[in-house]
Amino acid sequence: MVQTKNSRHTERDDDCSQVRRRFLIGVTGALAGTLVLPPAHALAKKMDYRALSFQNTHTNETLDVVYYKRGYYSSTALQQINHHLRDHRTEEVHEIDRGLLDILYLVTVMTGSEHPYQVISGYRSPKTNAMLRGKSHGVAKRSLHMQGKAIDIRLPDIDTRTVRNTALALKQGGVGYYRRSNFVHLDTGRVRHW
Repeated sequence: MVQTKNSRHTERDDDCSQVRRRFLIGVTGALAGTLVLPPAHALAKKMDYRALSFQNTHTNETLDVVYYKRGYYSSTALQQINHHLRDHRTEEVHEIDRGLLDILYLVTVMTGSEHPYQVISGYRSPKTNAMLRGKSHGVAKRSLHMQGKAIDIRLPDIDTRTVRNTALALKQGGVGYYRRSNFVHLDTGRVRHW
């Protein structure tokens, strides 16, 4: 059977609706103390297609890519993401953790966002991290940004508190909320928040 672009889009939308429903039922149950929310990777495994859209706030570059399709991560799409989330100061590219991409994907699905992630910071080279650390006490010496396991983002159509709360409900790594700067930090480290 030949699939048209529209039928693939419909299939992806159906996947998103099912996962969003499972997520909302899990959150409701978790709040009521009756259910445990499934981990992000378990939710993501239910999806045949996973796509992400980014807009880099420093380079103004955009990327819209399907990075996972029917059981496989696309190496071409992952390379595009790695390049897009590079350290814009040094132009160094680093592999981005697939688990981080899955968290971003689930946050998009759960919030219903229709806009690209605005990326404030993806990968950071040790040199860039040291420079930023010298300017701010909020930059960790061993930042997960240097391992491709952290990202600072916002969604223009979703309040950052909603993004934070959605990520917290997933219980998959660190979630930092920077109200004044209007962005959320997500990482695949231990579960914690600030």
